[in-house]
Amino acid sequence: MAAPTLPLAAAVARHLDERLGDPDDADVVFNHARVAAADESEAFPAEICAHLDRLGLPAHYVPAAYGGELRGLDTLVQVLRVVARRDLTTAIGHGKTFLGAASVWARSPRDEADLAQARALAGTVLAGVPVCWALTEPGHGSDLLGGEVSALRSDGGYRVTGTKWLINNATRAGVVCLLARTDPDGGPRGFTVLLADKRELPAHSYRCLPGEPTHGIRGADISGITLDDAWVPETALVGARGAGLETVLRALQLTRTTCAALSLGAADHALALVRRYLTDRRLYGRRLADVPYLRRGVGRLHTMLFLAEAVTALVSRAATAETEELGVLAPVLKAFVPALTDELIGGCGEQLGARAFLTGIPDYGRFQKVERDHRIVGIFDGSTPVNRNALINQFPQLARGWPGDPVDVARLRSLADLRVPVPELDPDRLSLAAGRGCLPLRGLAAAVPAVRAASGPAARAEALLAATELLHTELAGYRPRPHDVEPAAYDLAHRYELCVAGASAVHLWLHNHEHAGADPLWADGLWLDAALTWVLHRLGVAPDHPEGYDRVYASLAPDRRPSVLDLDGAGEA
Repeated sequence: MAAPTLPLAAAVARHLDERLGDPDDADVVFNHARVAAADESEAFPAEICAHLDRLGLPAHYVPAAYGGELRGLDTLVQVLRVVARRDLTTAIGHGKTFLGAASVWARSPRDEADLAQARALAGTVLAGVPVCWALTEPGHGSDLLGGEVSALRSDGGYRVTGTKWLINNATRAGVVCLLARTDPDGGPRGFTVLLADKRELPAHSYRCLPGEPTHGIRGADISGITLDDAWVPETALVGARGAGLETVLRALQLTRTTCAALSLGAADHALALVRRYLTDRRLYGRRLADVPYLRRGVGRLHTMLFLAEAVTALVSRAATAETEELGVLAPVLKAFVPALTDELIGGCGEQLGARAFLTGIPDYGRFQKVERDHRIVGIFDGSTPVNRNALINQFPQLARGWPGDPVDVARLRSLADLRVPVPELDPDRLSLAAGRGCLPLRGLAAAVPAVRAASGPAARAEALLAATELLHTELAGYRPRPHDVEPAAYDLAHRYELCVAGASAVHLWLHNHEHAGADPLWADGLWLDAALTWVLHRLGVAPDHPEGYDRVYASLAPDRRPSVLDLDGAGEA
């Protein structure tokens, strides 16, 4: 029998974590003290980012087809999670390069000129040159069709004029990937994505705007750039002229998925502090870890993490294994996981009490930074309402796709079995709409009897299926409005997210429980039972059963970071 191996994504992340060293060690570059000092002085963590460059992190932002290490987004998410676990400011500042380059990786179709551009950008990223993504402008925010930055034909290229603002790494970046108006009348076909290489622009043709002071991620380069008749060649266009909005929407499916890494890392950090606090702190002659109410609360918070992990795993694997599903799954993930993590971090603050507000005490002073840093994640790449609106626009297609053709358990293996490597990204498969419904939900009917046969929490899985059926009935009766979307529609979208998250947990458990070794979290479907309890309670279809959270807390190993994605006992596929 082959020796047990870690799932691919977890193995790569574990290796990076080991190479980064112990963050409590003062001799380690990426340590807690250096992070705290940079935050206090509102300084960009340049030394840490340079260290990440030396460790080869930029290679994970470049597809393998262009010489990088990026094959599946599941690995990229887990690698960025390791960085975010230590410091969200660093993860956001360094990881922004992937977002900046995503438009080039996501465009379709591609000719030889496109491939040459992609290879050149890959070389830039691999050399450690930051790339930023300049979409937003003063006064327009998420309204991309309101953008005023113009790119007018001139001398075999384009002259770009206007201001992009509140851009992560606008000043530090060597290359700016921006959306510009190429048709004065605008409209869906009036915008184009192009690359402006600041290293080649005349100095007088652009200026970087001062960084904006921020409540969280204090050291991040949140600034802007003004271009004044800056000439770029025809080869700077990313895709066809007028295809900019489509290119951005395709890239957003990749970047919204990757943003989940930031939330998972922040949750890891906050929960680690809470576990330490409950173990170390004594009150009235006993440890806080022995107080049933507190144990139950921390078990609930870890259940929320496991649910976030499950939906993140399925969506990040779907990015390359079932790419057509991202039109639905990416906005679901981006709306659900950051909001869930904000709630989780808030719950950690309640557990820590006064320590959640202090900065100068050892260890626990880090919590207030995690709490304020994570607040911005829900805004990145479309806020929670923006992503829910993207889902609302697809309600009619989702209703028509339910339940669709039968989906057997084996169909979900590529998404849910952590031992199965995912294929590389094929951008031609990116789709902006839900053509067949949502695969994890359509696979629930077959999963329920399989969970029962595996002695898992079948009754809760069946209740989730019933709730999903009811939800689709309501979706079928909804009539979308182009403007003034009713609040009830956003509630429907949130319930849809809950159903997808619950279904993701079902599929993840079903495809991995036999390979989890002796991990008590997996025994008898423990973590899945707790996750479905939480989901069904939030859906309003079942009462909460807090005794399951007690069992979750009791199963947490003191010498291991809790995760349902890191299976020490996983065998080879």
